[in-house]
This record gives sequence, C-alpha cells and structure tokens, in this order.
Amino acid sequence: MRAAICEELGSVAVREAEPPVPGPGQVLVTVAAAGVNYVDALFVHGRYQIKPPLPFVPGSEVAGTLPTGERVLAMCGLGGFATRVAVPAAAAVPIPDGLDFPRAATFTQSYSTALFALRDRAALRRDETLLVLGAGGGVGLAAIQVATALGVRVLAVASTPAKREAARRAGAEAALSGADDVKAAAREWSDGGVDAVYDPVGGGLAEPALRALREGGRYIVIGFASGDIPSLPLNQVLLRNRTIVGVDWGAWSMTHPLEQRRLLDELLAMVAKGGLAPVAPRTEPLASTAQVLDDLLNRRVVGKVALLP
Repeated sequence: MRAAICEELGSVAVREAEPPVPGPGQVLVTVAAAGVNYVDALFVHGRYQIKPPLPFVPGSEVAGTLPTGERVLAMCGLGGFATRVAVPAAAAVPIPDGLDFPRAATFTQSYSTALFALRDRAALRRDETLLVLGAGGGVGLAAIQVATALGVRVLAVASTPAKREAARRAGAEAALSGADDVKAAAREWSDGGVDAVYDPVGGGLAEPALRALREGGRYIVIGFASGDIPSLPLNQVLLRNRTIVGVDWGAWSMTHPLEQRRLLDELLAMVAKGGLAPVAPRTEPLASTAQVLDDLLNRRVVGKVALLP
C-alpha cells in the first residue's frame, strides 16, 4: 500500500509500505478519503502531548469501504494517511446515503466536538446567540452548522474574506474580521451581549470575546490554533456571573465510547434527515500531505481538507 510516513519530526514522505494485518476484533478499511486535522500536524511536528514513536503514519479520521463493500467512516488514532488501515470493528460506522467519502472523512471530529460542546457542555438553547471565533476553519464551520441546527443564532469571526463568506454560507447571520472591535460589534448584534463564545483559536481575541458575553454567558474553550494560550482576567468571569467551559472532546470520546457512539449516531441521523449538511472539504492527493499539514499549521485552509489516496 501507499502511506504518508513521518520518519523524522517535521516531515512526511509518501512511499510504499506493508499493509496492516487486522488483529482480533479489527476490520480492514480501504481508504477512499482521509480527513486532515490540526492535531495531525501537531503529531508530525512533535508538538502534541502524545508523541508516537518514529516512524508512524499520521491521520486519525478516514472513510472508505470494508471487504464486504459497505461504506464506513472511522476514527483510527493513527495510520489514516494510507490506502488501507485496520480499525476496531466497533469504530467502523456506516455512512448514510448522500454523504460522500470526503465529507464523511472530515465529519466526526469537528461535528462531534461541536455538538458535545454546544449542547452537552454549554447547554445552549434555541434562540440563544453564539460568537464563533476561527469561524472559517473546519472546527468553526462545524460549530456554525450545529448551532444553527439547534436553533442558535451565530455571529462569526474569521480572518479573511473567503473565510467570512464560508461562515455566512454555513449559516452565520453576520461575519466580522479579527481587526474589528469584536466586543462592541458582538454586543450590538446581540442586543447587549452574546450568550456564548466558541473559541478554537485562543490568542488576542479571547479577552474581547469574553467581555462580549452577557450576564450568565458561557466562554467555551475548544483549543488554541493560534499557538497562544490566553490569560483571561478572572474578574471578567466573576462579573455578570459568567462561566468558562472547557471542552476536551477527544479525551471524553475515548473514555466514554458508548456515549460518543450515540452522539455520532445523532449527528449522522441529522445528516440523513437533511437537518445538517456538512461542508464539502477541499480535496488533495495523498502526495500533497506535507503541504496540506503546513497549510493547516499556518491557518491557510478554508474549511477542511481531505486526502484522496
């Protein structure tokens, strides 16, 4: 098979490799598309808290076919940037009709994080308001779509015109630039302050976004794609009875597999019924893995990217 292999930190090379042999309780997936996530780039550059031994094949999210021909998506941890990957049989989830392989391969992480964060952790309700930072990336666009499906109104913040347009297409009512006065604009848009902030970015927009919250508002911490973990003034949390909500979906999903499967089944049912229409990712050949990872690290990607082996 062909695989993108990280043999030294900071680089990947696509070459021939021995195909995996499924162990007990595993199935072999012929990969049709592999989703690329920010965490994959962190793995390759040795910047994630988990550091797999070299060499390794990155890629945690795939869609493809089983030997029976059934179309499935799967979370595989590592090994996804290849033409074949072995996964636990329970991890191979049937794909609903109408969801193609690239969208299926870029679905689980972003959309599960969004539903877990917005509904289960922050308890957003219909007609509440949400400010989404980093709204033009895959995580942000999924948050916009899930929030809209829950009946939540969304104001987006994104760095480029293309990303802001993508956010509006995903369902955001309006979109701001990071150079705007985010606090003032969000308060005006929401008539006094937003109910929640969805932040996968961190950095300099964190404090003005926190100050944009209304009484009882929730600041949802998703991640730090900017590379800057902000220090927030806790007096702004105390004031107006605000709450900071941490979301570590990845760890939760591994320790709560049955609950995660129910969450994913809910999301896929929403897709099947037309209540959720995942954004089509940019597609690139497996040979472009190194460039795609660099684009992600440097925030040049609008939405998601899927590799086609």
